[in-house]
Amino acid sequence: MQGLQQLVAFAETAKHGSFAAAARVLGTAPSTLPKAVARLEQSLGVRLFHRTTRQVTLTSDGERLFQRCQRLLAELEEMQSEAAGARAEPTGTLRIDMPTVFGRQVMLPLLARLVQRHPALELDVRFSDTHVDLVKDGIDVAIRIGALQDSTLVARRFASQELVLVASPGYLERHGTPRALQDLAAHRHIVFRIPDRGSDRPQQFSVEGHAVALHPAKGMRFDEGEAMVQAAVLGMGMAQVPDYMAADGIASGRLVELLPQHRPPALPIHAVMPAHRMVPARVRVLLDMLEDAAALLGTAP
Repeated sequence: MQGLQQLVAFAETAKHGSFAAAARVLGTAPSTLPKAVARLEQSLGVRLFHRTTRQVTLTSDGERLFQRCQRLLAELEEMQSEAAGARAEPTGTLRIDMPTVFGRQVMLPLLARLVQRHPALELDVRFSDTHVDLVKDGIDVAIRIGALQDSTLVARRFASQELVLVASPGYLERHGTPRALQDLAAHRHIVFRIPDRGSDRPQQFSVEGHAVALHPAKGMRFDEGEAMVQAAVLGMGMAQVPDYMAADGIASGRLVELLPQHRPPALPIHAVMPAHRMVPARVRVLLDMLEDAAALLGTAP
């Protein structure tokens, strides 16, 4: 058991980059964690952390151990849950990361249903439009929209998202309504700047089954989708945004969809997880709910 406690101390310190922060999470005295990690380093004969006065960072040996340690602790937690009968009633904290607007508009109502159904479950919800390191940040599930880049993650597709080009009736009265893609060059656009890259996301269209990407020369840039929708409602230009963001504006007549015949293919939405061999009960109930809710959301894959 002492070896297991040392691994827990090491894993929490690696997640939080600080002995003090890890001690707060574990509810233990700050002085106990450095000692436990030092004993683990001594028993393994390797250095696991680079230490400074403010933080600790993993060495290459520490990175390798952390990857394996995460899998071990996840399986241990699942075994304890099963032994305690928690498969029927999941407990613990579900840590989930999701895109900001999709999280607020689509996921939050589902999470509300989830905790009503499983009141012993607690949530640690993070909203971000950048891709976090699931293992390092201790995330159970992340919601990702679009093609997946990280092949080390386990992914389950549960929905899809369409992009729509919209503008306000007032803007169209002043500047005219485009009838073809080539007409877009004469218009002002509201462009999405990708937060973790600092570059613009090109507008995506489909022409006779072929993908076409356009980079508007004239316009303004935003790094938040709801702000783009509001700017379009205010007549500041045309914006290409996910369909669920523009749905209310289109339904109320504040926005008009343009060139619907050139909508690009739908983007997949996945729930992604670290490559653990066993899925904790708290994650399993979320995945089941996402699968059941996909058709109701109108975003089924």
